[in-house]
Amino acid sequence: MVLALIDLQRIFADPESGWATPGFERVIAPTKELLEIFGSDVVFTRFVAPEEPFGAWVPYYQEFPFALQSPDATEYELVDEFKGAPTLDKISFGKWGPELAAAADGRLVLGGVTTDCCVISTALAAVDAGVQVQVVEEACAGSTDENHRKAIDIMRLYAPMIEIVHVEQLR
Repeated sequence: MVLALIDLQRIFADPESGWATPGFERVIAPTKELLEIFGSDVVFTRFVAPEEPFGAWVPYYQEFPFALQSPDATEYELVDEFKGAPTLDKISFGKWGPELAAAADGRLVLGGVTTDCCVISTALAAVDAGVQVQVVEEACAGSTDENHRKAIDIMRLYAPMIEIVHVEQLR
C-alpha cells in the first residue's frame, strides 16, 4: 500500500497561474496528517511538460504555452510545505505506471490536485490494473469546487473498486 500525493506543485498553488487550483491551500493540513499516518510509504508526483509535445498534447500546449517549461522550472517545484521530497515525474495527467504499481502492492491511497484531472486519471488507471483505490476527499482539490464534487461523485460510481474516504478513516 502506498499514498500517492498528486501534483502538489507551485503551478497549481499560485493564484496567478493559468492552472491555479482554488482550494489548494485547504489540502495542505490533511496532506500533512496523511504523511504522519503513512510515514515512508508516500510517493509525491509531479506533472511536467514534455520536451517536445506530441499528438493531442500539441493543441493542449498551444492553449497553455506558459506550461512549456523545463521540469526544473520553479513553477514545477513542489510547494514549500513538501519541497525537497523525491518525486515521480510524468508528462501525463495520470500517474499510474510501473513505479506506482510496485509501491502500491494492490492498494493505492490518493490525495492531491486536481481531483477532476490528474487524481481521477490516476485512480481509473489503477482500478483498471486491479488495484483497490481510496481517494481522500479533503486531501484533494479540483479545478473548481463544483468540478471537485463532480469528480468525487464519478469516482463513487466505481465502488467497491474506488472508495472515497476521509483522513480519520485511515488512522
